[in-house]
Amino acid sequence: MIRKALLVPVCLFLFTFSLIAQTTKPKLVVGLVIDQMRWDYLYRYNALYGHGGFKRLLGQGFSNENTFIPYVPTYTAVGHTCVFTGSVPAITGIVGNNWFDKSLNRSVYCTEDSTSKTVGSNTTAGNMSPANLWPTTITDELRLSNNFKSKVIGIALKDRGAILPAGHSANAAYWYDDKVGKWITSSYYMDNLPGWVNQFNAKDFPAKYMGKDWNTLLPISKYNMSTADDKPYESTIKGEKTVVFPHRLSTLTGKYEAFKTTPFAATFTFDFAKAAIENENMGKNSVPDFLTLSISSTDYIGHAFGPNSIEAEDTYLRLDNDIADFLTYLDKKLGAGNYLFFLTADHGVSHVPAFLNENRIPAGTFEDRDIAKELNETIEKQLGIKKAIKTVMNYQVYLNDDSIAVDDYNAVKKLVIKGLEKKQYIISAFDLKNLSATTLPSPQKERITNGYNPKRSGDIQFTFKPGYFDGGKRGTTHGAWNPYDAHIPLLWFGWKVKPGKSNREVYMTDISATIAAMLQIQMPSGSVGKAITELIK
Repeated sequence: MIRKALLVPVCLFLFTFSLIAQTTKPKLVVGLVIDQMRWDYLYRYNALYGHGGFKRLLGQGFSNENTFIPYVPTYTAVGHTCVFTGSVPAITGIVGNNWFDKSLNRSVYCTEDSTSKTVGSNTTAGNMSPANLWPTTITDELRLSNNFKSKVIGIALKDRGAILPAGHSANAAYWYDDKVGKWITSSYYMDNLPGWVNQFNAKDFPAKYMGKDWNTLLPISKYNMSTADDKPYESTIKGEKTVVFPHRLSTLTGKYEAFKTTPFAATFTFDFAKAAIENENMGKNSVPDFLTLSISSTDYIGHAFGPNSIEAEDTYLRLDNDIADFLTYLDKKLGAGNYLFFLTADHGVSHVPAFLNENRIPAGTFEDRDIAKELNETIEKQLGIKKAIKTVMNYQVYLNDDSIAVDDYNAVKKLVIKGLEKKQYIISAFDLKNLSATTLPSPQKERITNGYNPKRSGDIQFTFKPGYFDGGKRGTTHGAWNPYDAHIPLLWFGWKVKPGKSNREVYMTDISATIAAMLQIQMPSGSVGKAITELIK
């Protein structure tokens, strides 16, 4: 009798404890996006990484080894949007960093907003907001789930890397104004910068970093995963005349802009993130807070020097140290296991074509403006229509609806497609409104379909040979469906994450769906992803 009487309350206690354990949430979610980080960097430089950064994430966290971007073009704004919406350009409206708006007759920047004004400087760098983004983000959904009690802050050197992940309802988003060397925001979020941001800006860290040279972290002889230091196809830091170490940063003019193309800008970003956590009391809420953090300097360096440069290798060794330091900070601040951390990238990057050529691998470049010029000349000559092409961007041709009569539209399209397919580097060209009838490899067709938005995309798409892209002879870029641009890292760490890895193919769209499942909240309003269940304890 006594045992039975005791058994009931004990069972009730255990049941209640179990429910509490199941519903306990992390104190803080940190979403770290490394701009332009290819998946292979996890292993390419692994021998020189320390134990507290990438190796800790791989050893103690969960790695989705085959994570792909399911759309084109693979650009910064689109990638950051996809990570945090779980959706694709066809649904989000963010079809590129820029796109041509026929109704406005001009190019539109992804986060531009004339109704918002700069807060923190006297430039126009803050005339930005998430107004061009259509669905909610996972950060929006977190705030919606608890009546906006969660605090959400987005941080990145690039405005688009801060604004789009933070979502519509964010408490704040901060980005770097390279004209003044300060963190700024927009009137969309607030009327004045918080005191702690002003105090951080007053220390003028960029000027201090630019007062010293950029030497390699390790003896340069150890950088055996890179090409020689001086390559003719590498570009320079703005204002610099050479491409070799040491980079004489103190001699450069326009120091605040040049600062972005140094690894110290990543350290600067992490330090600002720590200041945000401290001063905004993130992680001390009754509900989870969410910090979106994007490292932009990796992209600037990658574009200039390419993925096989000593500069790129040194940048990732320093980034490894920055990540280790940041994880240690989170451990001390919040307690190990009390925060959910994930690391991914917005896109990868192509090898520099000249590097591939010197190793007997086909590659090359072309210029969008040259394509537009040639097509316009052909159409005018054969059909008598002037300026039939408005622009070529995002590997799409935008037709000039004002110049082309309705009866001539099909003829113009045929000429454009024929002209494009004559190019030796172009594989195919097709009418985007008739995409269903186009013969393409299924992965490629699916990505193009996901990237096509009739409100903002062009009229005709073209595909090109691997190793080719729109750009100059120095440096490199990204934007294609190929694995070098579309295969990205995805590491999970901390709260409810079991160690391990999976080679199952997953997609960038699955990230926010996974977070939603773990936090037991609604997926973003345009989400097409599926939760990755293997990583959850």
